[in-house]
Formats: sequence, structure tokens, C-alpha cells
Amino acid sequence: MDHRKTGLMFLSFSTFLFCTRYIAAAIYGSNSTSWDVDLFQDFITYTGGNTLLTLSIISLVIGIIYLVLGESYLLKNKSK
Repeated sequence: MDHRKTGLMFLSFSTFLFCTRYIAAAIYGSNSTSWDVDLFQDFITYTGGNTLLTLSIISLVIGIIYLVLGESYLLKNKSK
């Protein structure tokens, strides 16, 4: 698998993790009768805190690095 496909895979995984954080909090708080920002932040904390956010940022950085490596490798081979 080349660097560009691997980078896109990591970026997709990062998006999945980022969305899962909010979906899990929304499901957790779906039985609540009132909604506000502070309550939703509490739901995010209850459903895993910053773990999913940290993993999504790490995956995003790895994906960007792989994309840059893939593009630089492609440009290097085209110039030959």
C-alpha cells in the first residue's frame, strides 16, 4: 500500500474517531429532558473524556505526514 492510500486511511480513521466522540455523547444524553452546552460537555466527559479526541488528533497528524511523504515521493519520481 503506498503512502497516499495509507494517509487517506488514517485521515478517515481520524474523522471516524472525532465523530464517534459526539455521537456517543448524544446517545448517552438522549434520555435527557433539557439540553445546553454545559450538559453536553458533561456527556462528552462521561463517555470517554478526551481519549477519542487525542486519538483522532494523533491519527490526523500521522495521516498528514503520510500524505506529504506520498506526494513528495510522487514528485521526486516524476522529475526523473
